[in-house]
Amino acid sequence: MTALNGYVTVGHGPRKVIALSGWFGSSADWQTIAPMLDVDAFTYAFFDYRGYGASLERDGAFTFAEAASDVLALADHLDWPRFSLVGHSMGGMAMQRVLLAAPERIERMAGISAVPACGSRMDEARLAGFSATINDVSKRAAIIAFSTGNRLTPRWSTHLANESMRLSRREAFAGYLPEWATRDFSAELAGSAAAQVPVKLFIGEHDPTLTADLMNRTWLTWYEHATLETLANAGHYAMYEIPVALATKLEDWLKQTT
Repeated sequence: MTALNGYVTVGHGPRKVIALSGWFGSSADWQTIAPMLDVDAFTYAFFDYRGYGASLERDGAFTFAEAASDVLALADHLDWPRFSLVGHSMGGMAMQRVLLAAPERIERMAGISAVPACGSRMDEARLAGFSATINDVSKRAAIIAFSTGNRLTPRWSTHLANESMRLSRREAFAGYLPEWATRDFSAELAGSAAAQVPVKLFIGEHDPTLTADLMNRTWLTWYEHATLETLANAGHYAMYEIPVALATKLEDWLKQTT
């Protein structure tokens, strides 16, 4: 029997959704919106990458190609021939690897402050700054605070950073960094069936990096049926900052059929 990544399910409805978290996150991130979700209309599977959360002890190469294979194995296990994808931050890039691996299985995608298929295109100096967070919780907290506009209580940034340390293995955290920071597979989207999948992008008005300008130059250029919405009173972590509004907008999108 094929080993599976850990996951958490919510709901029992006919619409199937697999959600992928960000670099600092895990399946626990989605529990902030779980009480607001329509459990009669949807079944959600909140997925954990190898080395994260419920998959903390699972070894691997810690790549998005591997994660895509693991997501599809989970969908097979759940007997979901078709499903939608939700990705937060690096999860936006990871879900596109799932899409490219099996475009015929994906109904629609929603990205929340989602990294595009070209990655973050980090130079050496910026990559070194992010690498310094691997063993330093205070540097993780500083990036979380910056990504939400330095406008929220530092206690929350510190809490999220501590949870990131607790719910990810150092080698996994380090392994996924170049996957979203320096990789670029955007050329694979050109003229592909994947580029026809409907996409909705949500960005926070206070997110300094995943901006409308970036989305327009990347996602909205590559996907024929992509739309963008800016979320008021949110930065990079909308599921924590505005959970009720995010759950509402997300399901309004996922319920659409055209």
